[in-house]
Formats: sequence, C-alpha cells, structure tokens
Amino acid sequence: MYIKPSRNQWCGRVDSETDPFSYRVHQQVQLLDLTADKKPVGNGRSFGIIGFKCDEGVRRNHGRRGAAKAPEEVKRAFAKFPWHLPMDTNVFDTGDIECVGGDMEKGQAELGKAITVLMNKGVTPIIIGGGHETFYGHYQGVRGCLGPNASIGIINIDAHFDMRPYEQQPSSGTMFKQILDQDQNCGYLVAGIQQLGNTAALFETALKYNVSFIMEEQLSSSDSSGTFKQLEDFTANYDNIILTVCTDVIHSSFAPGVSAPSPFGLEPKKVRELIRYVVSKEKTVSFDICEVNPDFDHDNKTIALAAHFIKEGLMHFNK
Repeated sequence: MYIKPSRNQWCGRVDSETDPFSYRVHQQVQLLDLTADKKPVGNGRSFGIIGFKCDEGVRRNHGRRGAAKAPEEVKRAFAKFPWHLPMDTNVFDTGDIECVGGDMEKGQAELGKAITVLMNKGVTPIIIGGGHETFYGHYQGVRGCLGPNASIGIINIDAHFDMRPYEQQPSSGTMFKQILDQDQNCGYLVAGIQQLGNTAALFETALKYNVSFIMEEQLSSSDSSGTFKQLEDFTANYDNIILTVCTDVIHSSFAPGVSAPSPFGLEPKKVRELIRYVVSKEKTVSFDICEVNPDFDHDNKTIALAAHFIKEGLMHFNK
C-alpha cells in the first residue's frame, strides 16, 4: 500500500539554479522514504507531504469517484509555485498510501501508521486526499503519536457534518461520528455547514454529540467576528488541533472538481482566511485537504486551489 516518493511530480520552470530568491518549490522539495529508518536532517521546520490515493469511502457514500487521483495532480501543481518559505524549512515528499482492492479500512490504518512515523520524526504531516475518509487515517496517526490521554480538537472546513450511521459500513460520510463514539478526548467543530447539504437528523446528531458548527451564511456575511470568537473558544478547550478541509465547501464555480459540488459554497478567500487562522495556532499539529476530483475539474481550477491552500498552510503554520 505504500508508494515511495518520486521526482516525477516535482518539476517545472527554473528561473535560477543558484539564486535562492528565484527558487520554486520543486527545487527545494526533498524525498523521504518512510520505510528507511532515517531521521530528516535540518535546523528549520520540517513538513512531510503524504498522499492518500483512495476514494472507496466516496463510492460507499454514493459520491463521484476520482479523488484517488488527486495526490499526484496536486503535487504537480504545488511544485510550480515560488518557494517563499524560510530557506531552512524542510519540505519532504513522503510518498503515498494507496487503497488496494477497496480495503478502505486497511488503507486508513496504513495512513495512520505513516503519519505517526512522521510525527515521531518531528515532521509536521500535510495530507492530500483522497476522499474525506482520508481524515480517519489522519486522526489515527495523530492519536497514535500523542497517546490516548491527549485532548484533540478537530476543526473541519466542510459543507457536511459527515456524521452518518456506520453500522453497515464506514464511508466518507461517517468518520467524525466514528471518532467521537470511540474517543472521549476529542471534540469537533465544523465550519461551512449548509442546511441543504445535511438532513434534519444530522443536525440532531450534531447537537447530541455537542458538535460546534458555523453555518455557511454566517461565514459569508460581512461580519465574521463571531466566527473567529467561536474558533478561539473551541481551540482553548484542547491541547492539540487537527485541521481538515473538504473542498466541496467551496462554491462550485471556483471548485467544480469535487465529489459533491455546491452552488452556495464559500469563496476561496474565506477558506484561505480560515486556514491561515487555524494553522497559525501553536496547538495545530497537522493539516489535510480532501475531495479534490481531477476527473470533474475544469482547467485544473480545483487542483490549483488545493495546491494554493497547501502553500498557505505551510507559510502560516504556527506563525
């Protein structure tokens, strides 16, 4: 299930081979094979990009498949950006985890192990899904590193609660309920909820589980002070914060290549503002972006947007 990193995605324009101020991301990214017992070197901050090539959860949730192709395409787009990070920052491509034969649960477990390895090496994980089932593996990895007693606040920028019943089988629409059912040291806030994207039963489930949520209308209003107070109050309750972004939260004119496009989604600048705010917190330990679907994209709009969000995450992490 583990695919070692390759230079294939890391190429693009070269403005200079000697002037660091002219470097692009592909000139700075290093490869890190997680099967090798070697700790990354460097004095600066280290980030590890890992892909989860899986959309089995989307299939089970009756969504549009294709997100398994996203890690490769998003890496290609990200590679072309100007560097704009401190020169002592280490950015590693750490490969991909691939879901084989529809065994989503095994894939999630393998992703979790890889994330635990990264965190134990002192590397901050940046995960590219895949369907939003990616997050369950993301969570498993963070919990595996932090241990059972650490408190974790999950912030999800999403149009959906993803708290459906999972008695028959888990999917991309169940993982937050799975986590809250098994982990009393976790809390959940979701920003961008759309009324027509969730049944009345899901709103009731969210209330039952004490889920904090921010409606799309509130985020789209001119006064966002209440939003950031709600985020601040939530993060104050936890020792660690995980951020996950589902690209179907964005208006479909900006992000057509998703599993469930939305005509009333958020504008990208609002999502960027939220990402910057959350990753800047000292408590934030990891970040993922999910549900990019290259098969339904137009002119690589959604792929480019996801790559921009990753760069924003890196540039503002714990600042």
